[in-house]
Amino acid sequence: MKYQLTIGNRLYFSWSIAAVMMIEHAGLMELVDIITVYPDHEADVRPRIPHLAPARTLPTLTLPCGTQLGDSMAMAEELASRHPDRNMWPQDPKARAIARYLANEMHSSFGALRSSWPVNLRHSYKGLTAPEDVQAELDRLDLIWTHARQTTGSQTPWLCGEYSIADAIYAPMATRLTTYGFELGPTSQAYVSAHLSDPALRRLRAAGLAKGAVVQDCERDFERAPWSFVPAQIGTATQDGSQTVNTHCPYSGRPVEHFMRLGDHTYGFCNAMCRDKTMYDPEAWPEFMGIYQS
Repeated sequence: MKYQLTIGNRLYFSWSIAAVMMIEHAGLMELVDIITVYPDHEADVRPRIPHLAPARTLPTLTLPCGTQLGDSMAMAEELASRHPDRNMWPQDPKARAIARYLANEMHSSFGALRSSWPVNLRHSYKGLTAPEDVQAELDRLDLIWTHARQTTGSQTPWLCGEYSIADAIYAPMATRLTTYGFELGPTSQAYVSAHLSDPALRRLRAAGLAKGAVVQDCERDFERAPWSFVPAQIGTATQDGSQTVNTHCPYSGRPVEHFMRLGDHTYGFCNAMCRDKTMYDPEAWPEFMGIYQS
């Protein structure tokens, strides 16, 4: 029996993003059925998930036994304990302690950023200056991210060596800093850039864009700017499927019925969602790239 992860809109729900990232990077996606709920605003969450008691929060992880966990750190610890071979926390004791410390600080702190500057992966804004309380939190982020990298001697783009739960927990914050274009120090900017180029986060964003649902509470009237990471190629939908490179969907293996034009060729998919998520960031999807590069 599989786990069931119920999440909110991938473009806006910060802890849902973190949950998907920790599962993706642990290689557990094949063990998890993901159900996405699309509330129109925060107050709309609980009425939509009455069966996810007692917390009725997003995300919620339902274990194979039926137990429901409604807290991201509880999910992280439970999955890490059930799948020790996936190394969701660093194996080195010092790095593991620091990763846990940082993850829990994110879980309990940074109220100025989290309360007034919502996650929004749909687009970025420009011309914004961080208020004093937000700047203090940006400085704190830079301090703890720098401390983690220096103390653990990380030689990767991530905080404590290889990608861990701590990085998954900070992935939504990285996107938040991108959205509002606040000025960052070199360490913070490099860490944010690592998240933006992470194929797992790119897939999550592409899937969210494909669905198209907008949460107006998370939109702002600031001047917009392009998203900071621009895919090398973007496909376009087409009705012409007369000459497709493939006859079966790269994801499901079912016959193709929806089509995308990329470069000089047309590719087929079993449904519009498979096509559209690929269209927004083709290179993020290994299954599609296997066909594209063949």
